[in-house]
Amino acid sequence: MDNTELLRQVTEKAKSWLADGYDAETRAEVQRMLDADDKTELIESFYKDLEFGTGGLRGIMGVGSNRMNIYTVGAATQGLANYLKEAFKDLPEISVAVGHDVRNNSRKFAEIVADIFSANGIKVYLFDNFRPTPELSFAIRELGCQSGVNITASHNPKEYNGYKAYWSDGAQIIAPHDVNIIDHVNRIHSVRDIKFQGDKSKIQIIGEEIDNKFLAAIKTLSLDPEVIKRHADLKIVYTPIHGTGVKLVPDSLRNYGFTNIIHVPEQDIPDGNFPTVDSPNPENASAMAMAIAKAKEVEADLVVASDPDADRIGCVIRDNNGEYQLVNGNQIVMILLNYIMLRNRELGRLKGNEYVVKTIVTTETIKAIAENQNVKMYDCYTGFKWIASVIRDLEGTARYLGGGEESYGFLAEDFCRDKDSVSAISLMAEICAWAKDRGMDFNQMLQEIYLRNGYSHEEGISVVRPGKSGADEIQQMMRNFRANPHKQLAGSPVILVKDYADLNCTDTRTGAVSKMDFPTTSNVLQYFTEDGTKVSIRPSGTEPKIKFYIEVHDKMSDLADYDRCNRDAAAKIEQIKKELGI
Repeated sequence: MDNTELLRQVTEKAKSWLADGYDAETRAEVQRMLDADDKTELIESFYKDLEFGTGGLRGIMGVGSNRMNIYTVGAATQGLANYLKEAFKDLPEISVAVGHDVRNNSRKFAEIVADIFSANGIKVYLFDNFRPTPELSFAIRELGCQSGVNITASHNPKEYNGYKAYWSDGAQIIAPHDVNIIDHVNRIHSVRDIKFQGDKSKIQIIGEEIDNKFLAAIKTLSLDPEVIKRHADLKIVYTPIHGTGVKLVPDSLRNYGFTNIIHVPEQDIPDGNFPTVDSPNPENASAMAMAIAKAKEVEADLVVASDPDADRIGCVIRDNNGEYQLVNGNQIVMILLNYIMLRNRELGRLKGNEYVVKTIVTTETIKAIAENQNVKMYDCYTGFKWIASVIRDLEGTARYLGGGEESYGFLAEDFCRDKDSVSAISLMAEICAWAKDRGMDFNQMLQEIYLRNGYSHEEGISVVRPGKSGADEIQQMMRNFRANPHKQLAGSPVILVKDYADLNCTDTRTGAVSKMDFPTTSNVLQYFTEDGTKVSIRPSGTEPKIKFYIEVHDKMSDLADYDRCNRDAAAKIEQIKKELGI
């Protein structure tokens, strides 16, 4: 499409937002964009409609069909309400749970969502204030709801907000429901189709009673309460990075038995502007800087954090030189799953039908750990809705032990169906106490895992390309990688290529092509080399970026070999990055 045709379509769509059904503030903003000489903002705001990705609906807040505002939120909710009334037409009453994070406009959007559902005759359980995302998932199951919505943009910058839709099992929505909801949303041709006037009699405020049930359920995940008693005074620095975790994470740690929880007071303040960080993402060292400073001040044993909606966990430990270093997302999943499998075996709870789950871009070392414990491991697509899908498929026939992804998400329980930092942080503190009880610090324990299961090092690189031109560039990059596949990486031949766009797995040595067993296709490309290197390439489903995941492997002869492995891996990854052109 040429620029003239694009501008014509965008202008036509924008003018429809000047109708009486839109409020005066919205109409004035649209008119300003239409009148501006530079049409960039107009195009970015209207060139497409927000769509459900791996994390639901997410975008920059503002006016336009490609922005998060009361009308895009309203259309999504009306479409979801219409679909629920169709899917559950035989129920005497349909109910939903609605939650939100601390972001600007989150409470406003949540109340609008509640009003629209209630106006459609649907019972609404609305949280009284911000809550961690996993508690919304828990509430759906606990209250027997058919669906739920959480207003959050997770760890995105402050300009963003989002809309996560959930189904009756507490998991984010996947096919066929996601497609059907989008279809119902697309049938809404006018803002007048959205029922904004709520029925307050159908909205019930919930809060502390669900908190208590959620915390009690998380407490049942503890695998060694006696070791916590022996190390109750473990020094734990925790920061919610201005987010919802402040509501439940300290309570859960205390509920587990920990007594020495050290706060970062400036970051305990809920604030959608996230004033003390450039980005509220705990995987970034800058977001953890204040917590690390506090850890140095008190000589903490462990530093943990949660992102704004408290589904992701950040973790910092001391390295061999006594310096505080971030634990990456792969290591977090690896440490948690290793402990859970190991303790279940020590407690005699492994009966042969247990399993763990990881995403396809998460470290293959987890597979080695699972094999060594005789536990089945499943791979799935990126996004916890796919981990939840595996849990749903195996419900009643196998026991879920845990699952996670390299993007700092972990789920230790099946009474919730979205990643959960509340339980993950509680278990991470227990693991720290467990290691200390065995005369090890956290770093030594991590090295022991590598010694037993093989060393790996992973690095994720995100190439950001915002806007329509960026989206086009990302798609061209994917086309180029497919058209010109790498023959080798860091001197090792590529022996396997997995393309999830057509589910073809190609053995480059023989040319044999086999089909992969996945529920749907996905725009992901993977290279596997002879020496165990794995490179994954995928455009983000929720952010304007393309992601590269590089994983290299090595063997440790003893614990003293760890530093050498780190150096060699870092050099190898740098070489691969150059070869990929990133």
